[in-house]
Amino acid sequence: MKEMLEQIRVRALDALDAAQDSNELEALRVQLLGKKGELTAVLKQMGGLSAEERPVMGQLANNVRADIEKKLEARKVELKAKALEEKLKAEAIDITIPGDPVSLGHKHPMNKALDEAKEIFIGMGFQILEGPEVELAEYNFTKLNTEEGHPARDRSDTFYITDDDSVLLRTQTSPMQIRAMEAIKNPPIRVLAPGRVYRKDEVDATHSPMFHQIEGLVIDKGITMADLKGTLVTLVKSLYGEDAVTRFRPHHFPFTEPSCEVDVQCFKCHGAGCPTCKGEGWIELLGAGMVHPKVLENCGIDPEVYSGFAFGIGLERMAMRRFRISDLRLIFENDVRFLEQF
Repeated sequence: MKEMLEQIRVRALDALDAAQDSNELEALRVQLLGKKGELTAVLKQMGGLSAEERPVMGQLANNVRADIEKKLEARKVELKAKALEEKLKAEAIDITIPGDPVSLGHKHPMNKALDEAKEIFIGMGFQILEGPEVELAEYNFTKLNTEEGHPARDRSDTFYITDDDSVLLRTQTSPMQIRAMEAIKNPPIRVLAPGRVYRKDEVDATHSPMFHQIEGLVIDKGITMADLKGTLVTLVKSLYGEDAVTRFRPHHFPFTEPSCEVDVQCFKCHGAGCPTCKGEGWIELLGAGMVHPKVLENCGIDPEVYSGFAFGIGLERMAMRRFRISDLRLIFENDVRFLEQF
């Protein structure tokens, strides 16, 4: 029996050394140490030994089992390390292979137009302000000389938030005129206030219920309509080039007197008439005028000493003219094919 145990020890250690993977190792464990394994079969024969031989053979069998288990664990660690090394080699990154190109974003065309406008006005000494989109009717209408009953305050045109129509989504950036005059108090005042505004407009090529405006306000001694026109012509030519054509039309706004609307010649048809300009040859860009004396009084500024002008520019229309976009809806649709052009 002693010879049999020694033979099992030698064969087992050699077989374990030759094992190539964990599956082969597990098969050897069952073959050698399992219930029907070689070592177990030998131990079953110990019943035929004498009382003197039995403890000696038992000790030898335990030593053989210990040697096999020790070798089994050591080989298991070696094979695991080998498998990990082979996996790392197989999955190694080749740094010489070019990487996948990363697509970088860029500014939206409307934000580009806004940034350009800001730079132009900052160069003319304007300060940039921001204001609330949820506004009080007092600021959106009343202090701008738009009294109760005016068509602009009708529910068919305005998104009111409260039942008493005292709070609304601002319909224009003009409330920033009031907020600027109340905050700064002492002229001279030169401010530019861009932001979102809301009206119940039907969506078409040049209208949207949510759009953006840029409000401008200048208050000082001796300000005239000539200052207003010079400022706006400078803006248009800086944005669209020296050949840009503008048109000033008389208009009426409750908060300016006199008032005007400023159009830019349609970039698509150059004045001939097309769907973009609705056959008129011109695209309305902004409304403007001299600040009404009543508005100055509402803000505690003496209209006998100071005068000023104000304007509200449609940012989307400015971007359309700047980048030759034929349909305002493209600006809001987030179609990557459209946005990548800019």
